[in-house]
Amino acid sequence: MTQHLDVVVIGGGQAGLAAGYYLRRQGLDFVILDAQTTPGGAWQHTWDSLHLFSPAAFSSLPGRLMPTQPGEEYPEAGHVVAYLSDYEKRYDLPVQRPVQVTGVHDDGRLLRVETDSGTWHARTVISATGTWWRPFLPAVPGRADFAGRQLHTVSYRRPQDFTGRRVIVVGGGNSGAQIAADLAYDTELTWVTQRPPRYLADDIDGRALFDAATARRRAIDGGRTDTGGVASLGDIVAVPPVREARDRGLLQAAPMFTRLTHHGVEWADGTRADQDVVIWCTGFRPALSHLSPLGLRGSRGHIATYGTRSVEEPRLHLLGYGDWTGPASATLIGVGRPARDAAREIAELLTSGG
Repeated sequence: MTQHLDVVVIGGGQAGLAAGYYLRRQGLDFVILDAQTTPGGAWQHTWDSLHLFSPAAFSSLPGRLMPTQPGEEYPEAGHVVAYLSDYEKRYDLPVQRPVQVTGVHDDGRLLRVETDSGTWHARTVISATGTWWRPFLPAVPGRADFAGRQLHTVSYRRPQDFTGRRVIVVGGGNSGAQIAADLAYDTELTWVTQRPPRYLADDIDGRALFDAATARRRAIDGGRTDTGGVASLGDIVAVPPVREARDRGLLQAAPMFTRLTHHGVEWADGTRADQDVVIWCTGFRPALSHLSPLGLRGSRGHIATYGTRSVEEPRLHLLGYGDWTGPASATLIGVGRPARDAAREIAELLTSGG
């Protein structure tokens, strides 16, 4: 099967759906290729207790507000999956799944998108695969020697799986804090962070973080370098479960250990502690292997962009990977604006004969 379209969108999660919404408004011929078997993107693979940082009305994709979830100020992940599924149906977005994209190639005037179910030729491509599929594990000495269980955020589901175990959670971001709070009651928990945890004020949530990220992006675009004082997206949002565990004194962070041993961990002063499980809440890298044939990635693994558009390949846009592809573009509330801009740029390029 070979098909020719204006745009191929790779990824059917929140960024891909937002792109589809605006591509439809531009009147373009497009398809969304999703490697997942069901709608919902990465949200259908998160841990059971995960909640959004913002109320439903402030966690919405363009064109449709997320409904509130009864009894929950901050919706749970399952509610987000249902919302994304409904969004896809409401706008009749042309999603094909499961389709695994294996490579995007330069084919002269067109880009060739190779998949496990055929080949697509497109005048432009939007890559919206996110980061969940590429978890990052730091090169900590002794990691290969540890005899216990090791897992990343992507594999954690529920505290009952670790009841009574000695568990060490690594990471001082939101994932680390939420998973540590989840485990604080039923396990022998140790939470380690590179620096002391910095909680945002209890009345600050994703709304303020999105505004801060947007303000910082505007400052940088305007040539300003004095962007200090803007809240960091790396700070911990005190969602109710984290706040409760913190206030009960259950989230006491220890400094990061220097190495893993056969039975546990060791700190710089020689102190050791036996552990059964290490959970690495150490972040992600952009999932961009399908773009390798284009040869665009720099030394840090990123592709240089102007907004969402690749600097070296103007027919390629990257959407939803973080601030380098739009302020807060890896969030539900933040992806709409860069998706709109990408669709507009693509329409202009195609109208001009690009």
